[in-house]
Amino acid sequence: MDSFDPDQVEVRRAHFIHGRFVEQGAGALAVERPSDGRAYADVPVAGTDLVDQAVQDATRAFKTSDWARCAPRERARILRRWADLVEADAPALARLEALGSTRPVKDAASWDVPFTAEGIRFFAEWADKIGGDVAPTRVDNLGLTIAEPYGVVGAIAPWNLPLVMASWKVAPALAAGNAVVLKPSELTPFSVLRLAELAVMAGMPKGIFNIVQGDGRTTGDALCRHPQVAKVTFTGSTRTGAAIMAACAESGTKPVTLELGGKSPQIVFADAPVRTVARAITLNAGQVCVAGSRLIVQRSVAERFVARLAAAFAELRAGHTWDSTASLSPIINRREMERIDGIVQRGVAAGAQIVAGGHAIPMGDAGAYYQPTILTRVDGAMDAVKNEIFGPVITVQTFDDEEEALALADHPDYGLAAGIHTADIGRAMRLARGIEAGTVWINRYGRSSDYVIPTGGYKRSGIGKDLGRQAYEANLHFKSVLVDFAA
Repeated sequence: MDSFDPDQVEVRRAHFIHGRFVEQGAGALAVERPSDGRAYADVPVAGTDLVDQAVQDATRAFKTSDWARCAPRERARILRRWADLVEADAPALARLEALGSTRPVKDAASWDVPFTAEGIRFFAEWADKIGGDVAPTRVDNLGLTIAEPYGVVGAIAPWNLPLVMASWKVAPALAAGNAVVLKPSELTPFSVLRLAELAVMAGMPKGIFNIVQGDGRTTGDALCRHPQVAKVTFTGSTRTGAAIMAACAESGTKPVTLELGGKSPQIVFADAPVRTVARAITLNAGQVCVAGSRLIVQRSVAERFVARLAAAFAELRAGHTWDSTASLSPIINRREMERIDGIVQRGVAAGAQIVAGGHAIPMGDAGAYYQPTILTRVDGAMDAVKNEIFGPVITVQTFDDEEEALALADHPDYGLAAGIHTADIGRAMRLARGIEAGTVWINRYGRSSDYVIPTGGYKRSGIGKDLGRQAYEANLHFKSVLVDFAA
């Protein structure tokens, strides 16, 4: 997709409730463009009253529309039409996505929007696939389990992949017959408004998909604690996930799906391709929860491999997200960039060595960019090795055998994803079994259009799954029915 002028893109500064844009709010938040640091719009904040309005409206829509009661194939038909509209609107959606996020316009057009549309289609196909079971009982009895939607699902999406992450939350919930109230990140609030507008255009009943804008402390907390929100699904940091889980427990013990932080290892043997490893930490400038931020490389090839990795990093060109020639994304804001740099500099002070990068990239404006960075001579006690950086920084540790590689790969807190790079399939499968992580990639890293495979973490990296059959089933609860028809 071609470059575009960001000043020519208009945004709706609103919530989306009952099929219309609502501009009222309890104050407003300025929204900045990561690419140049410019405050280009503000967004109204939904306080407790407006969150209540959105949830009440969703509850009425769930109870009075045919969304949950219609033939599942009809619900699937509307979802497929929605996906078609999303795909047809790709140029506009890609510009909206690139304007205020870290997603380059060429990537938003070629991957984010098509992936969002196809994910909606995937979950549409599940609408009539799971309905319950007949249980074995006495011959004059009948035992049933019946799958039913929860009602209103509260969804909270992150800023790093706004459209894709929102679709992971709302598509399975809607396909299962629920209504959804979504709170996008206050840093990237606008592209999902168009997503919701297209849903209504596709025939989804008004109120079934509502959006409330605002920060986590005000809007997110009110959404989690609302008594008519029956379930909450969230992607974001482990700390925020714990706060959401506590809020849900304190307000009625409602179920949660939490896809949280990671500190994912990439185990590299002598025969591994370097570009796969480089992309695992530079995609979206490392601002993905599954970023392969810990390189664990066989000692015999470590020096040569790190040199090749540094050369791959040097080929990337930082640029504004509306510049179709850029290949390195900005950091979401300068505050986050300074946090990333602080972790790097503390590592250096503790004895780490910078092999590549290690500094911000000056761009002549207030945008936030950070050099892809390699840190060697690290140990497990350093922040750079222990904690999620959420930036283009990779640490390097070396091993001699499989046992040592597994020991280094193990993390006391995180278990979201891992990569194994080797031509020996037996070795790869042994390591895949030994690593405690929700997703293990072998000779690749990152998702493609494999919606059927769920994603989710072990340990403090989350509870439950996004994508796959598991994500659809997580938006249903099951009722047991016992019938005695003996004479």
